[in-house]
Amino acid sequence: MYFSPDVLHRLQFRSLYRSSFLVLQEMPRLFLICLTTAFVAAAISRDSIAEDRPPNVVVIFMDDMGYADINPFGASEYETPNLNRMASEGRIFTDFVVSSAVCSASRAALLTGCYHTRVGIRGALGPKHDIGINANELTLAELCKSRGYATAIYGKWHLGHHPKFLPTRHGFDEYYGIPYSNDMWPLHPASVAKRERDPDAEIPWSALPMIHATVDDGVSIANADMQPEDQERMTREFTERGVEFIKSNAEKPFFLYLPHPMVHVPLYAGEAFRGKSGKGIFADVVMEIDWSVGQVMKAIEDTGVEDNTLVVFTSDNGPWLSYGTHAGRATPLREGKGTMFEGGYREPTIMWWKGRIPAGSECDKLCSTIDILPTVARLIGAELPSQKVDGKDIRPLMFGEEGAESPHEAFYCYYGGGQLQAVRNERFKLVFPHRYRTLNGHPGGTGGLPVPYQQAKIGLSLFDLDEDVSESNNVIAKHPEVVEELTAAADRAREDLGDTLVKRSGSGVRPAGKMGKDDERLPLVWR
Repeated sequence: MYFSPDVLHRLQFRSLYRSSFLVLQEMPRLFLICLTTAFVAAAISRDSIAEDRPPNVVVIFMDDMGYADINPFGASEYETPNLNRMASEGRIFTDFVVSSAVCSASRAALLTGCYHTRVGIRGALGPKHDIGINANELTLAELCKSRGYATAIYGKWHLGHHPKFLPTRHGFDEYYGIPYSNDMWPLHPASVAKRERDPDAEIPWSALPMIHATVDDGVSIANADMQPEDQERMTREFTERGVEFIKSNAEKPFFLYLPHPMVHVPLYAGEAFRGKSGKGIFADVVMEIDWSVGQVMKAIEDTGVEDNTLVVFTSDNGPWLSYGTHAGRATPLREGKGTMFEGGYREPTIMWWKGRIPAGSECDKLCSTIDILPTVARLIGAELPSQKVDGKDIRPLMFGEEGAESPHEAFYCYYGGGQLQAVRNERFKLVFPHRYRTLNGHPGGTGGLPVPYQQAKIGLSLFDLDEDVSESNNVIAKHPEVVEELTAAADRAREDLGDTLVKRSGSGVRPAGKMGKDDERLPLVWR
């Protein structure tokens, strides 16, 4: 089709109305229809993106919080008014799961949208590990940076502590926080007790550092040797930095990742919250976390961006039950952290976005932290990585669309050194024979010290989670067709991601990042 120079000039430079009139006069009807269709398709593809700018995203990620540790999910011994408000103005998710019931694996899955096994991160990394997140993996922060976002993380990272693995190498403009769990230090109560028994006892931990890093200034050590009084200030300090970040970036899109080190042991509450609950240190810590959530919501509202900000509150795994009075609860779910029973990987989750997420609503469909990255990608108009992503777009569930269902036909429950311990769908969960840790009904420890777990073994079992969320009634004999279906799904997972329980490697597993001999190392103070 040919346009004269005069027509092209008018199409480019005259008003929309005048140009439209010229198009009607001088273009064939078929071309006009095609052009209109293209504009409509483009509009539909960006239907979730704000007209002026894409939405802000805030992810508040707890550590070791149990399913029943906040009021909207059953806690009654103490008050969580800000989380209650977040739930009353947003949506709670009662079947929201993580990739694995342990720190680093869970965080890798959240930030990459993949099962942790796919990206090579298993277990909980510590100061002696020489691996971390691979530079080839696209993180949620990098996804947001592709759309011009300001990005920051304040809190616990736990995806590698050497500079090449730190957040500012993976899409974050700023990082202030600890590189791994707050118990990975010489002052853990168990280590202190060990030294009291034997002053010469070897403690396999370095001093816990607080790290500050920016893209422009590189990595620095803000505090090389964290003390208990420093841990007492962490929740407030991370919150205040997050609030300042929101206020400083209110005029442009931002992604804030707030992974609190609490309620992981050892527990520390700030001065304003110590003893406030009257129910012990764990309750005090949860109340301070609730205060933190309130401060974040207030900053969002004070800056006038509440109508364009998604806030997600969830946790990396369930409670560390062996710590007893210093641990949370997963009632009515079975077991806790360190197992792939529901208490280990099903998390209390709330999403809030004024005017978009239906207020006071509930979603009982299966979804996961691995879904956050692909969902945010659709919300902000960003491209997904070329490598495989396991998560799904859950906007229909988030926005409460009528008839919305879980996008997961199967969800794979990996733990340990790559063991496929279970596979489930929306209703049923098939558990494969494996050993697991349990208190077997005995109470946990007191005073910040754990009691030993017992080892137990479960045989091939099928649980109907709709009827038996506590996984106490094996119905495998009643549903052979479900067993067949989930067994086939497990075989597909083993082909792709492997399974050390049956000594199979997966074709779709990608390597973790590794330290090279010339790579810079984070200086640590060993004791």
